[in-house]
Amino acid sequence: MLFSSYTFLFQFLPATVLAFAAARRHSPRAGIMVLAGASLFFYGAWRPIYLLLLVASVAVNFTLGLWMEDPLRRRVMGTSGVALNLAVLCYFKYTNFIFDSLNTLTGAPLPFFNIILPLGISFFTFQQIAYLVDVMRGARVERDILSYTLFVSFFPHLIAGPLVHHAEMIPQFKRGRTGRSAVLAARGLAIFAAGLFKKVVIADNLAQFVSPVFAHLDAGGSVTTSWAWLATLSYTLQIYFDFSGYSDMAIGLALLFGIRLPVNFRSPYQATSIIEFWRRWHITLSRFLRDYLYIPLGGNRLGEQRRYINLMVTMLLGGLWHGAGWNFLVWGGLHGVYLCTNHLWTGRRGGKAPPSAIGWPAKGLSWTITFFAVVIAWVFFRARTADGAWQMLGGLFGFEAGSSAYASPGVLRLMDLPLLVGEQRLLLIGGGAVALALAIALFLPNVPQLFGYREYRRAPERASWLRWRPNAAWALVAAIAFAISLFGMWQRLEFLYFQF
Repeated sequence: MLFSSYTFLFQFLPATVLAFAAARRHSPRAGIMVLAGASLFFYGAWRPIYLLLLVASVAVNFTLGLWMEDPLRRRVMGTSGVALNLAVLCYFKYTNFIFDSLNTLTGAPLPFFNIILPLGISFFTFQQIAYLVDVMRGARVERDILSYTLFVSFFPHLIAGPLVHHAEMIPQFKRGRTGRSAVLAARGLAIFAAGLFKKVVIADNLAQFVSPVFAHLDAGGSVTTSWAWLATLSYTLQIYFDFSGYSDMAIGLALLFGIRLPVNFRSPYQATSIIEFWRRWHITLSRFLRDYLYIPLGGNRLGEQRRYINLMVTMLLGGLWHGAGWNFLVWGGLHGVYLCTNHLWTGRRGGKAPPSAIGWPAKGLSWTITFFAVVIAWVFFRARTADGAWQMLGGLFGFEAGSSAYASPGVLRLMDLPLLVGEQRLLLIGGGAVALALAIALFLPNVPQLFGYREYRRAPERASWLRWRPNAAWALVAAIAFAISLFGMWQRLEFLYFQF
């Protein structure tokens, strides 16, 4: 079920919070049992048959961890477990991609398998791979099956992250006091309302300027320059507000149970380099790729040439993690080239200059280059076909081709109100929506910063009046954001990262 659904908000969530509160009065373990059961129910509500896959994955990896307590077979069991996890992930996610690619290359009539991708499989598989690798490296083996099950299946982060480590989650489940209080619950609800607003009101309405245009291009059409830039910039902001909105909602939900999840976004579109962008975007995935792929490959320890190879391999596999398609490989490859170029440029300049030494014109130019590079890469990430991506790039730079240029039907739905408007007015409305969303992303504090969450808790805030406080004024703001979001939930659009 979606976080942005009435069933979740008014049935599942209240029942889970009340059951957890009652169980927690008895003991921490009773609270773990309630949360684990609720999380498994949450996953099974989508497609019950795949609940068996999740349970089997948890059971196998937990058992492998126990077997790895014996130092003599730790590496064999760990390596076998990682290979098994990757094999399962490859079967569900990449079987048809591999067969289609072989069919294209060889012309052989290979079969098509109607495999439905289980929700969240990339996330819960990577989390368990990290657990096995950590145990191989000497981390403590988890012997409590309930705590391990909750670590993997905790419903706020189960479907689309953030990717969490067992060492940062399981101790929180087990502690006698979770720090739950009225203030903590108020902060969690307010963060959830902010994330819901970002998803439903901003991202889902921007989608109206994205989906029809890319569908037209994937079908062989073309697009004018105005529509190309509107659709591409709309997607650039849609995916940010959609995914960061989910991460904010996950943080808010976890706080209701006294659990603190890691921050996954730190205003990535404010970055002035690609290196900085990846320190701000999908932070937990970047952490995983660094710790479990880039560094084991050798990182930057084996010379400059090997460093760039490792960067390219890491970003190509990171692109493929997002989806089974050549478009994701191109997206990952582009970011690999960006990162190599950025590191090469920084190295030639003798390292990064201190911020005080960089003037505003240079910062502005750096931001422009970085943002433009990110936008261009998003074209390949969003397009479903290679032709669609090239048609969009042609439109962005003024080259129109294809069967017919995109012509808007002139229908815009704001919340649940259909508006009939002319083509030019629709472009103006879309441009205004993009400008407003971009201004929010660039100039307002991000949600964890606004609420003083985790690393932002003691950070200085220049506009202190924007920092959340547990008072009536902020409660009213959260209530209004929640009410507006409820009004706009008619679209029931899935989170974009449900596809990955």
